[in-house]
Amino acid sequence: MKHKLSTLFYAKSSKATKNGNLPIYLRITINGVRIELSTSKFIDNSKWNKAAGKIKGTTEEARTINSYLDILKNKVYAIEKDMVNNNLQIDAATFKMKFLGVEQRQRMLLEVFENHNNKMKELVGSDFAQNTYKRYLTSLSHTKNFLKYQYNLKDIPITNIDLASINDYDYYLRSVRQCNNNSTIKYIRNFGKIVKQCFANGWIARDPFLNYKGKVKQIDRNYLTEEELQIIIDKDISIERLTLVRDIFIFSCFTGLAYIDVKNLNQWVLMERNGYTFTVKKPIRLREFHYYQYPKEF
Repeated sequence: MKHKLSTLFYAKSSKATKNGNLPIYLRITINGVRIELSTSKFIDNSKWNKAAGKIKGTTEEARTINSYLDILKNKVYAIEKDMVNNNLQIDAATFKMKFLGVEQRQRMLLEVFENHNNKMKELVGSDFAQNTYKRYLTSLSHTKNFLKYQYNLKDIPITNIDLASINDYDYYLRSVRQCNNNSTIKYIRNFGKIVKQCFANGWIARDPFLNYKGKVKQIDRNYLTEEELQIIIDKDISIERLTLVRDIFIFSCFTGLAYIDVKNLNQWVLMERNGYTFTVKKPIRLREFHYYQYPKEF
C-alpha cells in the first residue's frame, strides 16, 4: 500500500521554558496526518537553524544534540522499512505506537470470528435470521478444524492469512470435508467476511481475498410433474412417521414454502380454489395437515 512519509525537527515556541529555551519536537507526517513527538531536548532559539532542522555550529552541545536528532530520524526510517517488509499498513496511529515501543495486541483469527458470531447471536431476529447465525457457527467449526488439520494450531494471527492459506482452506473443504463447490464457496465467503472486516478495521495491510477465484455454479434443479406428484399423494404408506414426511413434502410443493417456513407457520387457512381447501391446524403437529386432490390449476 502506497504511503507518503516525511520528518521535520522544529523548536516549539509555544512551550518555551521560563528561561526562554525551546523544546525540540519531531514531526512525522504520514499521508497528511501529523505525529508530534517531544525529543526531550531544549535549545536557545538563537542557536536553532530552522531551515536545516538542527542546532547551528560545531560546539559540543550542537554535536551531541544533532547526533541525537539523527538517531531519531534513522529510527523513523528503520520502522518504515520494517513495516514495508512485513506488508503492514502504515498509518499515523500504528506508526506512533511502534515508534514509542507500544506494541499492538495481536489479533487472532478464531478470536475475531467468535466475537463476530457472539455479536450476531444478539441480533438474531432483528438483523439476522437464525439460520444465518447457524451457518456462521458451522463455518467457524470448519475453520477450527482446518487450522488443526493444516497447521496443527488452535489459532493463528490474522496477519498470517494470505491467498495461499485461503486456497488451502478451499481445498480442505472440497477434499477432507467433501463439500460440493457451492457449499465450499459459501463457507469461504463466511470466512471472507471476517477477514474483510479485519482489513476494514486496519488490522491487516491488504485484503487477501482480492485474487480468490471461487465462484458459485448455477444448478439446474429438476422438478416433479403433476402425474408424479399425484402418485406420491395416492401412495399408501403404513408408517405414520413417513406419512407425515410425505404430507409435509406435498404441502411444500403446493405452496413453494421451504421446510423452515412450514415449521414456523401459524394457524391459518392457506388457500381455497375450486372447492379445494388447504389448511394448517396447530402447525407444530403437522400430521393435522389435510390435502385432498391435486388441483390442476396449481
